[in-house]
Amino acid sequence: MSSYECINLTIDGDVATIQFNRPEKKNCMSPTLHNNVRNALVEVEKARVKVLVITGIKDAFCAGMDLEQCFFEPFDDPQRMAAINDDVFTWFQHLKKFPAVTIAKVNGWCFGGGMELAGICDIAIVADESTWGLSEVNFGIFPGGGTSWAYAHNIPSRKKALYYGLTGETFTGKQAEEIGYATKSVPLAQLDAETDRVVKMLSRLGRTVLRKTKEVYEKVKWMDFEAAVDYEMAKLWELSRETNDDWIRTALASFKRREFKPGTQSYKLTKDV
Repeated sequence: MSSYECINLTIDGDVATIQFNRPEKKNCMSPTLHNNVRNALVEVEKARVKVLVITGIKDAFCAGMDLEQCFFEPFDDPQRMAAINDDVFTWFQHLKKFPAVTIAKVNGWCFGGGMELAGICDIAIVADESTWGLSEVNFGIFPGGGTSWAYAHNIPSRKKALYYGLTGETFTGKQAEEIGYATKSVPLAQLDAETDRVVKMLSRLGRTVLRKTKEVYEKVKWMDFEAAVDYEMAKLWELSRETNDDWIRTALASFKRREFKPGTQSYKLTKDV
């Protein structure tokens, strides 16, 4: 594994963790951090992990963009601004399409671009005590760079979404779960244990089925029903081919012998695919 200036990267078997490490700035995203994450995601994908956890050090998940380093200082240097934006949007888009399951482990402050980050991860496990907000309106702009997309897609109620976008009012991790932004909210003291529980559950499953489940969800969400049926069946047989029909040859054969209960248990893979 490489070492980075603004993040801590660990890869342990099927699980990788990226921890933002700028505690003096509440883990807000500087140009260096953006470049670090861009490179780290390439490294993690090559490791073929099943799960990627993203979190922050100490009392913050991510307080958004470093306003001075990402906007104010390079504003009159178009080439520098373009280079920063290239790093930002390259890694955000990479994360959105990442083959492993991505988990935002929100341990504290989560603002602006931090909310975008939590919003594009597949799962968000958050601390009840964490503080969230779309503060862009407070300095005269709207949430940009994908942040509006993230809050529009993660808060189902138009009125609730616009309320937070228009007022900049903060809310807690517990409220984030209530409005649909977080998958699950637990007391901060339980955050590590709950995240580990979910990671272990995912790690027992096949790499290919996890990836295909993500791909199919993202596609069919925008299809009409008939097109979705055709696409889902095509992807099912694609998965079958790539896993040597393991769901029939191993899983359903095991179920026929009553060796596991598919409603509450997962079968044992013949090989890790």
